[in-house]
Amino acid sequence: MKIALGPILYYWPKERVEEFYADAARWRVDIFYLGETVCSKRRALRRQDWLAIAGRLRDAGKEVVLSTQALLEANSELLQLEQFCNNGEYPVEANDMAAVQLLAGRVPFIAGPHINCYNGETLALLAGLGASRWVPPVELSAASIGALQGQRPAGMETEVFAYGRLPLAFSARCFTARADNVGKDECEQRCIHDPDGRPLHTQEDQRLFTVNGIQLQSGTPCNLLGELGPMAAMGVDIARISPQAEGTEAVVRAFRARLDERPAPELPPLDYCNGYWHGAPGMAWHGNEPNPG
Repeated sequence: MKIALGPILYYWPKERVEEFYADAARWRVDIFYLGETVCSKRRALRRQDWLAIAGRLRDAGKEVVLSTQALLEANSELLQLEQFCNNGEYPVEANDMAAVQLLAGRVPFIAGPHINCYNGETLALLAGLGASRWVPPVELSAASIGALQGQRPAGMETEVFAYGRLPLAFSARCFTARADNVGKDECEQRCIHDPDGRPLHTQEDQRLFTVNGIQLQSGTPCNLLGELGPMAAMGVDIARISPQAEGTEAVVRAFRARLDERPAPELPPLDYCNGYWHGAPGMAWHGNEPNPG
């Protein structure tokens, strides 16, 4: 099974992004997803900056995929989408059906986790349009993914979101701006001050969600390290790790060690969830291993 590093979901300064990928190029990661998938107002890196990073990673022997935005709201965003889909060098992860339409029948693409693919008919449709890989929606259980594996078209790879705060929903409004009592148009990209998103707690002080601009994430990271064996048994090809502000290298090392059947180093000391995988509420923790946090 391969390890993929998903796109950075948070807004980091350009220097931090470049430093992150300079370090990550040395990690035992097979596939890198690059690009802004959340909000077009996050302009620390331009298209040429992403392509420059992609070139350096490719030179380091990595497979590189360009990821597209999941919620398009303006013509300018559609033009940027067209530029990514027409890059001519790298495969593209389509995160909405506009990208699928632009890519269909032209080049193989990856159907990202924001494409609503819940049955074999949709898998077949995506494969017919040119999808060579699909990432199941994060709320699908192991049982559901296993059933769809039996209906997977020949040649299509499966990649599971295995670590990181789960991307749950998008809104035309900005949650971060709303939390600071400013309008979306006056947000001043203030989410750059939240490199791992902003926690949202219940009145009982339980971390319920993470606010990330227009995106809402799970309160705690999903952790499927202990499920790599069942994943491999059902034919999953790739485990995706979502970059976090701290500790991503340690997560990669732990996943690689587990795949190599070596003792895995300790993960960052956080609370984790894996409920969706077990067909339970997503924020729950299930399994034989104790919660590493």
